[in-house]
Amino acid sequence: MARIDETRPFVPVKIAVLTVSDTRKLEDDKSGSTLAERLLGAGHTLAERAIVTDDREKIRNKVLSWSEDPDIDVIITTGGTGFTGRDVTPEALEPIFEKRMDGFSEVFHRISYDKIGTSTVQSRATGGVVNATFVFVLPGSPGACKDAWDGILQHQLDYRHMPCNFVEIMPRLNEHLRRGGKS
Repeated sequence: MARIDETRPFVPVKIAVLTVSDTRKLEDDKSGSTLAERLLGAGHTLAERAIVTDDREKIRNKVLSWSEDPDIDVIITTGGTGFTGRDVTPEALEPIFEKRMDGFSEVFHRISYDKIGTSTVQSRATGGVVNATFVFVLPGSPGACKDAWDGILQHQLDYRHMPCNFVEIMPRLNEHLRRGGKS
């Protein structure tokens, strides 16, 4: 059973939040604000926050740039995961995933199903690793961001969470590079 090991120290994680939208500005970006408030409230660091339009190249370039920044451990995107013509965030990011995190999508959909029923099938939430940086691709609604943070990310980004968590494996995400090549 999952639990917090109080003997372990809390380790703040540096998280960047990217909103993908053709219409939002920082002032009215409720989903990005929801994520920023939750991660700061949990004791993590908001390393960066930005908005890009629903454009594959802009999304990919921002995530690649952030993934190469040593001051960013995790990237969370919100928006562009639906089925309309402008929803291209998974198409922009999945091709650059070194490892795909199928379990993230599955757990997200289970949590979402409990709240919105079969409407969860309209989301293409996904996750993976890019340049030894965790990347989570969330829908653009504040409710979906709350569900992902409260149900998955707050636990997995807490070093004290047992039996395992993302923080404890972060130093090993690029071990293939230290061995001299990708495998």
